Amino acid sequence: MYLINYQQALREHAHVFAHAAEMRPQLETFGDLSDWAAFSDSWNDLGLDTYMADHGRYRRRRHAVFQSNGREIKRLPHRPHFQALDYNSLNGGIERWFEPVKDNIADGPSLVTILSFCNHLFSGLATKVEQWLIEVHQFRIEASTEAQGLPTPEGMHRDGVDYVLVLLVKRSNIASGTTMVGSLDGSVSSSFTLIDPFDAALVDDARAYHGVTPVQPLDPDLPAYRDVLVVTFRQLD
Repeated sequence: MYLINYQQALREHAHVFAHAAEMRPQLETFGDLSDWAAFSDSWNDLGLDTYMADHGRYRRRRHAVFQSNGREIKRLPHRPHFQALDYNSLNGGIERWFEPVKDNIADGPSLVTILSFCNHLFSGLATKVEQWLIEVHQFRIEASTEAQGLPTPEGMHRDGVDYVLVLLVKRSNIASGTTMVGSLDGSVSSSFTLIDPFDAALVDDARAYHGVTPVQPLDPDLPAYRDVLVVTFRQLD
């Protein structure tokens, strides 16, 4: 599937499930992934998300904000993440300060390449947008025999942005974690599971809901987690 087909699929279906075998070559047309090992390893150094209204201790994350004019991308000073309650009834309505994505990861080839891919893809879908606000989230969802991990504790939701990329970085010793995409009428239109690094979901957030089922450990004696990179693009007024 070529990039133009991703654009067409998003126009027609509001989402795409991109298999790793096609997603990685697509990314590499926009740069290189030479620091992927270090990029993936950086998920071992995420801070605990202490804002969980369900009092869960299963989510770790880092956050960064960028801006794009459709061509050039620049990182902005660190700022809080905010979602309105309309989009996140569990944890929205407040400014949430997370530890920043480390500079060597934000400036490294893998993230630069991923953002370049998204910039080209989403700008091609919204050609009249002059400025994008881009948010990058490193998420680790941990699971144990005492508590399952909830990738989307708020349930099926929209993020309140224009477009979303969810890229699997790694999953270890977990079952489930199925991504579900729903239409605005409330029906589930598609489901798939991100299994391999570079498996990805692309979502037109204005036209689709999405959520992920809880994850459980396969072997209770080993660490169990799901690492994803989430990138959102929102038009700046």
